[in-house]
Amino acid sequence: MSNRRGIIAISGKSGCGNTTVTHLVAEKLGFRVVNYTFRTMAREMDISFEELCALAEKDDAYDLRLDRRQVELAREGNCVLGSRLAIWLLKEEADLTVFLDASLEIRAERIASREGGTHIEVMEKTVARDQRDHERYKRIYGYNNDDYRFADLIIDTSVSDQYKVAGQIVEQYRNLGRD
Repeated sequence: MSNRRGIIAISGKSGCGNTTVTHLVAEKLGFRVVNYTFRTMAREMDISFEELCALAEKDDAYDLRLDRRQVELAREGNCVLGSRLAIWLLKEEADLTVFLDASLEIRAERIASREGGTHIEVMEKTVARDQRDHERYKRIYGYNNDDYRFADLIIDTSVSDQYKVAGQIVEQYRNLGRD
């Protein structure tokens, strides 16, 4: 009998391919994607995304609520949770924890092609966002999101496309052999 709950946690900084890879892995395994975000929360609260972000800048309760809901949804099993903190939030519960990595230059290039802006501008914004995220996660949870060595699988997404990365994750999950 399997003790696997069917939970895969995928984390990585902006521009590493988290969202794309999360969806591809879930599709290949027939799992749900847990995609509870600030946008979802804003709709539930009947306020704009921008309003929620402004509130969250002043009150950690919004981050805590978001993360708690993500964990609740993931605990239902047969899912892939892709979020900045997924591998930390589900460290003890996930069957497989995956950290996606890429250089700042590659990440900025991807973000610029997706959202626009010059490479230099996007690099500067990405560095600032990484720093804000790092400080926030440290303050709220004590997590150092630069230390992901505990992840079961660390993949440099700058050397493979999203399909190969998703394939590696699916293969690793299937190789757990607890079915």
